[in-house]
Amino acid sequence: MLRAGFPGSFDPPTYGHLDVIRRAAKIFDELTVVIAVNREKRYLFSPEERRYMIENLVQDLPNVHVDLCDTLIVQYLREHQIPVMIRGVRGVADFSYEFDISMINKGLDPEIETLFLTTDPRYFVVRSSVIKELASFGGDVSAMVPPLVAEMLKNKYDKRTGKT
Repeated sequence: MLRAGFPGSFDPPTYGHLDVIRRAAKIFDELTVVIAVNREKRYLFSPEERRYMIENLVQDLPNVHVDLCDTLIVQYLREHQIPVMIRGVRGVADFSYEFDISMINKGLDPEIETLFLTTDPRYFVVRSSVIKELASFGGDVSAMVPPLVAEMLKNKYDKRTGKT
């Protein structure tokens, strides 16, 4: 059985993330979406909220599982016997960053391979930070995130601003 992990913060999950998940799920027998829980980073959504969103968005993919990780990703993959890490790249800047990280990961565990999947051109400029900023001003994010995520973004920012 060929297994892969797709790590990320998924704060929030986007159509770009889902595109990579769906494509990787066709290639691998089992895909684990690994949600990063970094104590040093500030997230809009809790780990449980991010897990809830992704689990709901991939419920039609029986070979996709979702888990939380608060360790180094290579440590998580090693412990779960997942030999391939999937990384999505939108362009040259992403590739340069991801390549550097993959070299660090290879030094930490030479048995784990990194596979880069380029984004579908429809999602080339979709960045979670831009989506959060747009949503914080009440902007329409429906072209960038699934309806569940758009609703959770709206609710999150309404709570912050006191809107009902």
